[in-house]
Amino acid sequence: MNAENAGKCPEGHAYAFGGEISGVCETHELHLSQMDALYGVSQVLSRSLDYRETIQEVLRILDESAGLTRGLVSVVEPDGSLLVQSVHGVDPGHFESVRYRSGEGIIGFAMEKSRTIILQRVGDDRRFINKMGVYDPNLPFIAVPIKVAGSLKGVLAVQPGVEDDPLLEERARFLEMIANLVGQSLRLSLQVEQEKRSLLEERDLLRRTVRHQHGFDSIVGRSAVMRRVFDQVRLVAKWNTTVLIRGETGTGKELIANAIHYNSPRARGPLVKLNCAALPENLLESELFGHERGSFTGAVGSRKGRFEQADGGTLFLDEIGEISPAFQAKLLRVLQEGEFERVGGSRSIKVDVRIIAATHRDLETAVDMGDFREDLFYRLNVMPLYLPPLRERLEDIPDICRHLLAKVGNVQKRKLSITDSALRRLASYDWPGNVRELENCLERAAVLSEDGTIDGDLIRFPGRERTPPRPAAWAPTPAAPAPREAVALDDPNLSERERVIAALEQAGWVQAKAARLLNMTPRQIAYRIQTLNIEVKQF
Repeated sequence: MNAENAGKCPEGHAYAFGGEISGVCETHELHLSQMDALYGVSQVLSRSLDYRETIQEVLRILDESAGLTRGLVSVVEPDGSLLVQSVHGVDPGHFESVRYRSGEGIIGFAMEKSRTIILQRVGDDRRFINKMGVYDPNLPFIAVPIKVAGSLKGVLAVQPGVEDDPLLEERARFLEMIANLVGQSLRLSLQVEQEKRSLLEERDLLRRTVRHQHGFDSIVGRSAVMRRVFDQVRLVAKWNTTVLIRGETGTGKELIANAIHYNSPRARGPLVKLNCAALPENLLESELFGHERGSFTGAVGSRKGRFEQADGGTLFLDEIGEISPAFQAKLLRVLQEGEFERVGGSRSIKVDVRIIAATHRDLETAVDMGDFREDLFYRLNVMPLYLPPLRERLEDIPDICRHLLAKVGNVQKRKLSITDSALRRLASYDWPGNVRELENCLERAAVLSEDGTIDGDLIRFPGRERTPPRPAAWAPTPAAPAPREAVALDDPNLSERERVIAALEQAGWVQAKAARLLNMTPRQIAYRIQTLNIEVKQF
């Protein structure tokens, strides 16, 4: 090296030690350390959007790579104060809930002026209050505002570890670069937090809405028989007991399943539904248990079944009585062991699922005929719930009509009402399609009504007009009627309850004899006595 270049670094800066060629100059060394620190900070900020997690790591890098000790980051709170979020090398208990008001101390002054503050010796400044007792009064101090789109979001402060530091301006410019990076990370982090908070609020609102829509408010009924059903649902909802909901088509079995799930401890989990009668057996297995890639033609990828989708929640199996005996054996294993294999797979998958099943079929008869496995029946029939047909709770018709008309009115964007004559006509019908048929009837009447009022002449029963009407009765007979020796058991005008009572009367209340009169098994008539709430006379 010639004399002309002696005492200068490649960038033209003078060496710190006279004219001797002793290595890299102090300024150049600072630039190298700052480049290392900048690279490390960028890596940390790119790894996570949780600024509380990344700020501590950023302050550590500033200390170890750039010699900027006692790093502090404070963030502007909604009340306008600065809350200390992190201090490097200090236990969080020392600065928990420490705040600076605008203009308070050097950090508050940097916030108030929204500009960089550089002090050669911090203890000489009258604003120095050392609120947390962590700063050395003999060392320099740099405080830089953290801005996002021109708006102040916080303050980044450090203490260079060298007294009488001649390179404070260089360090301050570097710290401003770091503050810009932290500001962008803070902006993204706050944006993600806000979106997450909005999603959580929306989720909670949807949960409350769903719970309201599918809770007990969605099931209308003040009759004694429905109050008993509600009491049973409230009791069984608290536990993970398997439930078998029984009743005719259109009685609202799915509504009861919804109410059980959304009033249970599993309400935060999924409610997955499957109509077992809607799929052939080969598709039913794949739908329930899932399949592996290549397990059959068209299986281009692995797929979770309904059991896996319902893990931690509830699986509602509608029309459970329609599955074949071969598939019943596969379902029984899942109910017993809580595990299964996907179609084409060999790995056992364990799930935590509550089962609610429903059927309109007479499963006792299906068991006697060999169409339904007895062991599966008992596995499902842990807590049976019987939903009475509409003809056995006619006193609920006015309330049900008002509920359904409000639903139809929301769709038609108008207010609907119903007259007493229409209600009397509705109460004179047997409703073989139950509430579903009643809803269709009211919707048809609403379409025909020009002014929104549904009168008796708008109530029509297509295809069933020849059914002889009977007098309106707002409540089913609570007790057994008078002896019916002369009543024909095949009389089409008899309800199922009346037919069973008549057979018991003719058989002298001997259940086995009454079962033979009705071509039933003793178990079948015992089930009907229980579900129809018939009080058995003792002689």
